[in-house]
Amino acid sequence: MPDSLLWAPLAWLPGGWSEAVVLRIDAAGRWDEITPGIATPPLTATRVAGPLLPGLVDAHSHAFQRAFAGLAEQRESAADDFWSWRDRMYRVALRITSAQLRAVAAQLYVELLRGGYTQVCEFHYLHHDVEGKPYDDPLALSWALADAAQDAGIGLTVLPALYERAGFSQPMLRDDQRRFAASADWVWQAAQRLATARRPLLTSGVAIHSLRAAAPASVAALRTHAIDWHGPIHLHVSEQTAEVDECVATTGTRPVDWLAREGLLDSRWQLVHATHTTRDEIAAVARSGAGIVVCPSTEGNLGDGLADLAGWLACGVPVAIGSDSHVTRDWREELRWLEYGQRLLQRRRNVAAAPELGHPSTAARLFDAAVTAGAAAAAEPRWGLVEGARADALVVDPDEPILLGVAADRLLDALVFSSPARAWRDVMVAGQWVIRDRRHERESAIVDRFRAAMEEIWSAP
Repeated sequence: MPDSLLWAPLAWLPGGWSEAVVLRIDAAGRWDEITPGIATPPLTATRVAGPLLPGLVDAHSHAFQRAFAGLAEQRESAADDFWSWRDRMYRVALRITSAQLRAVAAQLYVELLRGGYTQVCEFHYLHHDVEGKPYDDPLALSWALADAAQDAGIGLTVLPALYERAGFSQPMLRDDQRRFAASADWVWQAAQRLATARRPLLTSGVAIHSLRAAAPASVAALRTHAIDWHGPIHLHVSEQTAEVDECVATTGTRPVDWLAREGLLDSRWQLVHATHTTRDEIAAVARSGAGIVVCPSTEGNLGDGLADLAGWLACGVPVAIGSDSHVTRDWREELRWLEYGQRLLQRRRNVAAAPELGHPSTAARLFDAAVTAGAAAAAEPRWGLVEGARADALVVDPDEPILLGVAADRLLDALVFSSPARAWRDVMVAGQWVIRDRRHERESAIVDRFRAAMEEIWSAP
């Protein structure tokens, strides 16, 4: 039977660490009651083995790219950039079958749990078979992701993506993009099917791959479908300067400016990357209530550039994090490199900290931002160790070497900025322990299927 009452020596509640916390879980797997300052644990409570943190939402994932992680790190031509990486990544997209996708995604999702994520937003544009034809069930690959999430025990938000052209001036898809084709109507219908499937821990939203991949009329059509809908809308935007330049040449304005000018942005919108933006664009996003999703390890791996983190935070824009191409699958490393990129750029330390606003800790400010913004990205009304939120939690091992001798008020700082650290001791999703004493009960079978899938994918001609 799942534990319904926990006692934690420390727990990260709104405002920071609280001592001696009792947490009650209801029958729906949500926090029913959270009470700090209970020095003596109730007799029926399970004593948590260390400090308790909320799990984070991984707000941007392309699960199939886990099969490509680490395999694009050699250069055999005069130059290598995002666009040449993309062409090589398409080889995986053209090979992977439904069964292989489930195997790869299940492995990824266990790794994400170990990395401290308990919910993942799957930006899903791999829709059709290897010939570009619809499956008998058009959502076969979406169900493969849902099955993988169920295998792993992680929460999943599937975001079917609108994808219909190769670029601003290219009205058709390239042949190596044939599996991605999806109209606004197709995306909307897919999202509705997923939303009504009533699978545990499965929700849905919609996505637009990018402005270069979707005509304005199609973006408008999807917006019309979603006019009275409250689900999330995700979009890659301004990741590459070439994309920005082409958007200006075609539309007369920059991508984020175009979105604001068209009146599209509101609190449902999640702008993924938003790397190359102006302060005016940041201000427009702030006025709209939209959020951004940064993916520091992928953005570094692809040479995208550095977002204006200080500008986004100063304007109060929600900042979620994602693992994107999955070269890293741990939120601690994402937060570390989000801050380190700014330090290298500005030659200062603790750039994200704001003692004048009551946020002296860089780690705490970035973590709290990711908790709040991740909830919106996954369309969760509440997130974290708060009443009414899903009962997701991470247990820190107090005997972890990086934490020895560290005062309680500096634990999160050490967890983010002192490395390497082992995975979390225990991980809970919706009131269920999916990792206990660092063990995931299905991991052995999931690893075997992943290994076989990788051998099949990479042995194919």
